[in-house]
Amino acid sequence: MAGCVFCAISAGEAPASLVHEDEVALACMDVHPINEGHVLVVPREHAASLAELDPEAGAHVFRVAQRVAGGLRESGLRCEGVNLFLADGEAAGQDVFHVHLHVLPRFEGDNLLIKPREGFGRPDREALDDLAARLRL
Repeated sequence: MAGCVFCAISAGEAPASLVHEDEVALACMDVHPINEGHVLVVPREHAASLAELDPEAGAHVFRVAQRVAGGLRESGLRCEGVNLFLADGEAAGQDVFHVHLHVLPRFEGDNLLIKPREGFGRPDREALDDLAARLRL
């Protein structure tokens, strides 16, 4: 896809510090890391959203992320835990419209907060059951 930085990296037309590459995906260091060791896992095939991503490629991306997470823990970098984060759509914070999975090394006091928003509360079981019925696959 013309103008897509991840497609350019995948084609060898843009620089990247690679952690992993195979025929389906690559993993590279994020140029705007949240913490040292922040890695992006990217499918080679262009897909702007999860809905467009081939399910097998998506599964492969998560398998690579699992290996990267293990590598982070063994790397000597500060890594007491790992978060996986994927923004799907602008409202979710996606700013590069090629699917990419963030593998984030975490440690006590890193100040990255992922928590429920204030005032949302805890839904009752009936509300959760209704939502589950609407989403059931």
